[in-house]
Amino acid sequence: MNEPDWPDSRLKRLQIAAIVAAGYPVMALLFRTLRWRVEGQHHFDTLVASGRPPILVLWHGRILPAVFVFRHRDVVAMTSQNFDGEWIARIMRRFGYRAARGSSSRNASGALRHLIREVRAGRAAAFTLDGPRGPARQAKTGAVWLASATGSPLLPFHIEARRHWTLGSWDQTQIPKPFSRVAVVIGEPMDVPRQVDQHTVEGYRRALEDRLAALQSRALAMLASRT
Repeated sequence: MNEPDWPDSRLKRLQIAAIVAAGYPVMALLFRTLRWRVEGQHHFDTLVASGRPPILVLWHGRILPAVFVFRHRDVVAMTSQNFDGEWIARIMRRFGYRAARGSSSRNASGALRHLIREVRAGRAAAFTLDGPRGPARQAKTGAVWLASATGSPLLPFHIEARRHWTLGSWDQTQIPKPFSRVAVVIGEPMDVPRQVDQHTVEGYRRALEDRLAALQSRALAMLASRT
């Protein structure tokens, strides 16, 4: 069932404003308590410095800590046009992100065109491979097509918190507990040819799943290490 358009409801607009007013400072405070360890940051920095803004790819369940890792870097992220997508987009904007509005069911092509324009203008993009509705940890092909259309490399990354809450949502969203150790692993960039067919795209899709599985293993190893 489609949710009624929130802009037509004054109550919904007030709810969104209240969520953003409460959510942003709580998230900012939580992020400051966490002990971050990042591996592979040079991959992102080198690409940006060379004028090749990457397309950051991750699993949907790690969006929350990712907001902090790439804050205030002018990254463009796709968010849904529904009620939840609106408050998420507003909070992310406070952390320095831009929003391309759309989903798999509403204005997907428009949002993808928006992302293509932003990447070609020199901005990095963020893409949840299994979003917005799953199945979890099964990559879709949108990010691969975006990389092919823009010439920008895919840059997979994964985040794990040593102590966290796991929501019962389809993506098993992970929320780090205050003062937890958090491991961020940014993998090597993946270039996608400009001319690709469905078979080639499928190969990259599977490769991304393998890369993210390896990055998760590395992040968990970092958390287990005492060094």
